[in-house]
This record gives sequence, C-alpha cells and structure tokens, in this order.
Amino acid sequence: MKKAGLLSCLVLLVAFLQQAAAQDNPYYKFIRYSANVLHYDSTSPSINRLLNRWERLQTTRQGNINIVHIGGSHVQAGSLSNTVRCNIMTDNPDLVGPRGMIFPYSAAARCNNPADYRVHCPQKMILTRNVHKDHTYPLGLCGIAVTAADTHTEIGIKLNEPRVNYATDRIILLGHSDQGVVPRLRIGSREVYPSYIDNRTDRYLFNLGHTVDSFCIVLPCREGDMFSVTGILLDNRQAGFSYHSIGVNGASVPDYLRCRHFVRDLRLLHPDVVIFGIGINDAVPTNFDTAAFRRNYLQLIDSVRAVNPECAFIFVTNNDSFRKTGRHYRVNPNGALAREVFYRLAHDTDGAVWDLFEVMGGLKSMDTWYKNGLAQKDRVHFTAKGYQLVGDLFYQALNDTLKKHRNK
Repeated sequence: MKKAGLLSCLVLLVAFLQQAAAQDNPYYKFIRYSANVLHYDSTSPSINRLLNRWERLQTTRQGNINIVHIGGSHVQAGSLSNTVRCNIMTDNPDLVGPRGMIFPYSAAARCNNPADYRVHCPQKMILTRNVHKDHTYPLGLCGIAVTAADTHTEIGIKLNEPRVNYATDRIILLGHSDQGVVPRLRIGSREVYPSYIDNRTDRYLFNLGHTVDSFCIVLPCREGDMFSVTGILLDNRQAGFSYHSIGVNGASVPDYLRCRHFVRDLRLLHPDVVIFGIGINDAVPTNFDTAAFRRNYLQLIDSVRAVNPECAFIFVTNNDSFRKTGRHYRVNPNGALAREVFYRLAHDTDGAVWDLFEVMGGLKSMDTWYKNGLAQKDRVHFTAKGYQLVGDLFYQALNDTLKKHRNK
C-alpha cells in the first residue's frame, strides 16, 4: 500500500510539473515542430561565415554582429522581432549590444508602436510611408518618416524592455530640414546640441558621455519650418549583438525599392545578416506574379550587397493567410507560391530559409491558429501571443543551427 501510494504521488507530481511546463511553453499539436529548422546548403560561404562570427563573438567577447530584420506589419508591431532580440540577449547577458535602429511610429496619429519603447508626442506629426505612391520627403532604410511643420515639436522616447539593459550613450538622428532646423536632445533638464552634423547623409550625432534610457527630441520649428525624422539609432561602444527591426504596415518589396536613401542609411548599420520577412502584402493579389516577386527581391538584395558583399541572408516565408470575400474569409493559396520563391532566393544567394508556412501547419493552418487565440480575426496577422510564439520558434531554429555548427 505504501509503495502504491508513493507511486501515485509521483505520478501526480509528474503530471503537475508537465501541466506547469505546458502553461509556460504550451505544446500545440498542429505545429510541425520537426520542420522548425533553418534550411541551407551546408557549404554556403555566407551562412558559415555568419555562424563562425557568432561563435567567435561568444568565445572572445569581442566585436559586434549586426542583424537587420526587414518586413511589413509583422515587424512594425515589434512583438516578433523583440522576442528574437530578447532571446539572443538573455542567452548572452554579457554581450548586450546597442538597441539599434528605432522609429517613433506613434508620433503620428493612428500609427502603432512596438511595446519595447514608448513614444510621446503631444503635437501629432505628418506621416509618410513607403506604401504611399507620392513621397513628400525622400525615404530611407526605415521606409517611413514623420514631419513636424510650423510648430515647435517634441518627441519623447523611453526604453521599455525590463529584460534587457541597453546602455545608450550615443544617438544618431536621421532627418532633414530644407529650412536648416537643427534638432536638439533634452535629457532631464539639460538640452544637448549635436556633436556633429553631416548634411550629406542627413545625420545628427549626439555623443552623450553617459548612458540614458529616455530622452526627448526637440524640433524647434517655427512658422514655415519643417523637419522630417526618418530614423533614430541608439548606439553604444559595447561588444555584442544589435538587432535592428525595420517594418512598415502594408509594405511590399517594391515599396522598399522606392526608398531613395535605403543604401545610404544601411551603410550606417553595415549588416552581417539580413532577415527578410517581406512578402505577405506582395502575395495578396489573385494575379500574384512570382517572377516579378523574385526579380524585385533580387534587386533589393543587390542594394544590401552594395553595402556588404559578404552579408548573409535568412528568408522567412510568408505565413499562411486568408482573404476576406464578402462576409467570409477564404484561404489565400499564394502563400504556397511565395514559399517556393523564397527557397529559390536562398539558393540564388547562398542564404537560408526559415519555413514559417510549413512550421505553422501549411495551407489553411492560419484558421487553426485563429481558433487557438494565436491569430487575429483577419487571419493575416497574429495576436501578441502568436507573434511571441513565432519569435520563439524562429530563435529556436537559429539557436539549434548554431549548436550543430559548434559541435561539428
């Protein structure tokens, strides 16, 4: 009886622990976990060079790896990219590099901002996105701009990620004013003027001499004055990883190709790897042209290689998605067509593919994600919980690849 009682207790304890683990990291039967890998040619020079650099940084604690993640609304929302970023930083706590490129999205009305930094702007600014056919101001890498016009404007920025301490002591503001408006920073009660202004590249450098987690951009515009902000780089001199997320709601590959200063701004980051997650908007039309999709991507890749010919590429396939037809949502079959293009692009560039389409369950799987609270009603976008899951899955695939490479 005693042995039976002890056995019963052990069974209950194991069941309790399994349930607790499931609550922290739930297991979904519809996800194809066996497909959660990076697909690439083991002889790929660029991928192996990236993996070697990653391992060397972890071993020597010297240098930096710049990761640039470019996409549409999935990236602008911030949950996906910040999940990957925080996983990298928490696994490498002594290699926390700078926060990297950010954009004050919510300085404009009805424009959503990532949760890992807050933006406060009492004077709502004019929004220009690369999805607009007519750009009031030439756009750069971020694919978006907010413009202050005719009035003194202040943009408050506060880092809001408790899991990671980004020691920001150097800020580069990207922006332009035809009227010669010079931006300032307010830190506490002190105003700081730029240490250096590069009018050729529209950069305003602020060397702070101490670390900050909040600041205010002051744009002293008077009547007739304008100033357009196109990006903010939060930097420091620490060794580590920098994960820059570049996203614009509704953006397709041609929208980034229309950004005149894309290459100029990318030189500031000099990426070691670009994660491409653009494509969900390209694949919306019923007459989706896969050949044009591939040509456009190759042109964008050429722009990256103009900055760093040795840059590695990781392509994230489109997630499964639906279209709204009348009152009903019907599956968009173009997800599978785009998936084939991403594999061709990886082959063309010696890159890697993370097959999100396959991992989430393939065609029609987004409906299952919706029914499990992981996707929004439109069955195009994920919920915050869903984006976090996608970010965790991507990081697991990346980390597993690093471990296998290390154990060769």
